[in-house]
Amino acid sequence: MAALTSSFRCCDSTIGNNHYPTASSATVAANAAVVFPGLAHFPEKALQSSSPPRPRRIILVRHGESEGNIDESVYTRVPDPRIGLTAKGWSQALDCGRQIHDIASSGNVKDWKVYFYVSPYLRTLETLRGIGKAFDRSNIVGIREEPRLREQDFGNFQDREKMRVEKEIRLRYGRFFYRFPNGESAADVYDRITGFRETLKADIDFGRFQPPGQQNPNMNIVIVSHGLTLRVFLMRWYKWTVEQFEGLNNFDNGGLLVMQTGFGGRVLPFLFLYVIMHNLLGC
Repeated sequence: MAALTSSFRCCDSTIGNNHYPTASSATVAANAAVVFPGLAHFPEKALQSSSPPRPRRIILVRHGESEGNIDESVYTRVPDPRIGLTAKGWSQALDCGRQIHDIASSGNVKDWKVYFYVSPYLRTLETLRGIGKAFDRSNIVGIREEPRLREQDFGNFQDREKMRVEKEIRLRYGRFFYRFPNGESAADVYDRITGFRETLKADIDFGRFQPPGQQNPNMNIVIVSHGLTLRVFLMRWYKWTVEQFEGLNNFDNGGLLVMQTGFGGRVLPFLFLYVIMHNLLGC
């Protein structure tokens, strides 16, 4: 475990920081008013006198157990986006919600909040509903359905035998670059996750998670998505290589991983529950 963990040492990743030399806020604002006179009429201004607080955590959640996880024949007759949770999956979602609640409220923090991004697939939406039962409405700032967080596309209705063959070919070709017929490769997912990451960084920079007039430092972003999509998100965020990605495995249904804000705004992967990281790294 130690050797594998060291091989996945995270690159520096700072959210909401400007790495370029800048003029004073007053000078920037004055220049912007001249060049873009209509900017002041927008509620979310790109140029602010002070940066909003960065989120305390980004929490990644894989959906609970779905019907497709226990019976692959479901994919031959039900569209992938419409496959829902099993009873066990609902239980996992409820348990996950309680864990997130405990994490967000740890340290006797009273003003903590959560903001959710969720894949539009039924199993992730149901997982979010289960998670949400652990929270009072006052703790939830918002929810955004984000199509770029969807599952890897395997090509509409799936033929079980053809899919078995395709997955064998993928192992020979490479898990990252192999594209399923009429579907996606992990590299394709990487491209759309890159776009989502830029949206997320912009949301953080502009303080879109903050309630009007507030600067809450105890914001928790929760991303409810799918196994491969979350692995690609981690790869993109921490700039892991293709070789490192191909050594990863999904964490369990209903499992979560916490990315904790550290010194200087860097978001580091906090190894929440050894079992989850044990499965993710395949050790």
